[in-house]
Amino acid sequence: MEEEVRSAAKMVFDLMQSHHLKMASAESCTGGNIAHHITLQPGSSSFFMGGVVSYSNDVKINVLGVDKEAIAANGAVSRLVVEQMAEGAVRVCSADVAVATSGVAGPGGGSPEKPVGTVWIAASNGVQTISRCFHFGEDREENIMSATKNAFFMLKELVENQKK
Repeated sequence: MEEEVRSAAKMVFDLMQSHHLKMASAESCTGGNIAHHITLQPGSSSFFMGGVVSYSNDVKINVLGVDKEAIAANGAVSRLVVEQMAEGAVRVCSADVAVATSGVAGPGGGSPEKPVGTVWIAASNGVQTISRCFHFGEDREENIMSATKNAFFMLKELVENQKK
């Protein structure tokens, strides 16, 4: 899985370079893994503006501008919250595009409605935002790596669709 994530990060590197875009991340369940894998790429400082590890709801609200009512009504692991996180990262980091993750990495913390392995991922350019819910397994590290890899592919999808 590590090699798949590194390969996906290289794909994002090439994508950002070829489209002359600046990117950012807003990470909850991935805890900075997206930023980590991007910054492993030599030259990533040319496009990676930064990331916010918004593990707490307070950071989601006070730094990224997520509506506290959205969290109260839907929970932090939800479409609305992850979309607002991605949009907030574009704004806060002065980026062209951003990805965001919020989920239940495990092994605890799940519920019948949102079991361990439930992860929402969003990609945004500040105008258009796409999001998707994933259901990974029960292994924390695998969930973090799977969310990271899928975030990279969602960012690719957003960039390719906005150029059409």
